Amino acid sequence: MKQSGGQQGGRRSRPTRREAKPSEGRSPSANDQRARRPGRLAGRVALVTGAGQGIGRAIALAFASEGADVGIVEIDPAKAKSTADAVFELGRRCVAIVGDVGMRADCERAVEETARELGGLDVLVNGAAWAQPNTAVHETSDELYQRTFDVCMTSVFWTTRAAYPHLKKSGNASVINFASNAGTEGMAGNAVYAASKEAIRGFSRSLAREWGRDGIRVNMIRPIAASPSLAGWIEENPKLAAVQARAIPLGRFGDCDADIAPVAVFLASDESRYLTAVTLPADGGGGQER
Repeated sequence: MKQSGGQQGGRRSRPTRREAKPSEGRSPSANDQRARRPGRLAGRVALVTGAGQGIGRAIALAFASEGADVGIVEIDPAKAKSTADAVFELGRRCVAIVGDVGMRADCERAVEETARELGGLDVLVNGAAWAQPNTAVHETSDELYQRTFDVCMTSVFWTTRAAYPHLKKSGNASVINFASNAGTEGMAGNAVYAASKEAIRGFSRSLAREWGRDGIRVNMIRPIAASPSLAGWIEENPKLAAVQARAIPLGRFGDCDADIAPVAVFLASDESRYLTAVTLPADGGGGQER
């Protein structure tokens, strides 16, 4: 990838739309009206990790629908291409990076490729996560502990550190991280994942204090949503899932596209310009911590 955004008069210049490479999917049609429709994120560049499915994919597509160009990181090549194709269908540019966020080099490469190919970086969404539930603490190996923390928490550190110079140039940047009810309320059999998610909150609140003077906002979403992993559990445990859904005040699990992605759009947009260091519970009222 050769194209990069230059600097003119202290402001980042946006590269013109380029044709998609074969690995990235179809480029937007010149007649696609959506490509010219202004949106709440028009002119911005976002990077979304874990964008191959579930919440990450929903956010990437919601951002594209609102006018953003999107870099995506996904460990599965087929899922990466699928999301990239969908972004192109919405008339936006996309850089699809196949990588493992549990590796520092891949996190740094994703940030640099997105900024270079799309002309900067305004929004960073750390959506990738990984867990091996139903594993008691005394049965947790060092390898499982490290892998869980690397994917869930350390990747957030790696991506935000690499993104800082680019976000600082934006002047109105937004970082969106993800908390979990597993962390705020505890979850037997998933203690390491829960700990990593609470670590993200402490890190994010501190980052908001450090980066506020640079015009960079840092917020968190704590969702309850029928992501692919939860959908699989629901299919295997329909009666228990029904009980848990009824326990949520709104009576259902959230939808990744309709319930969670719009919250991310809000946090990335000017509508939340005075909001930072906040955890928004997009959980239908199901979480105990408000």
